[in-house]
Amino acid sequence: MRKFLLMCLLTATTAVSANIETYKFDSAQKEADYQMLVHELRCLVCQNQNLADSNAELAQDLRRKTYEMVEKGLSKDEVIKYMVARYGDFVLYKPPLQRNTLALWGGPFVIFIIAVVVLIRIIRRRPSSSERLLSEEERQRAEQLLHQQTEDK
Repeated sequence: MRKFLLMCLLTATTAVSANIETYKFDSAQKEADYQMLVHELRCLVCQNQNLADSNAELAQDLRRKTYEMVEKGLSKDEVIKYMVARYGDFVLYKPPLQRNTLALWGGPFVIFIIAVVVLIRIIRRRPSSSERLLSEEERQRAEQLLHQQTEDK
């Protein structure tokens, strides 16, 4: 039984490590271009990871396609144009400023301005600590009532 479990464990670890991709490049420049591209392009499945960090099958396919295009000698811009033509601007982590991406670029600033306005209004409505809660007349009346209660006891 122990031998069987050991064999299962060894098989599982080899299957996990077999999924690591290694690409050989003709030059250091091509490798640098590839690294820049897989860090700049978004995984369409994960949506919050770039191609370099994602383990999704589509990300693996896109990394392989990026490698093939870089090895063929295509420039970074040509690879990016191909990916955008095929998958749209969403594949870019930094989409260009266009009409259809204005909300994406301007949204955080609008939300920030709204938050600042709301914060200022809340601060202005809160009573200041130096403001008196009772007038002098009301305070004297409260003291008289307290003294009457202590005398009655």
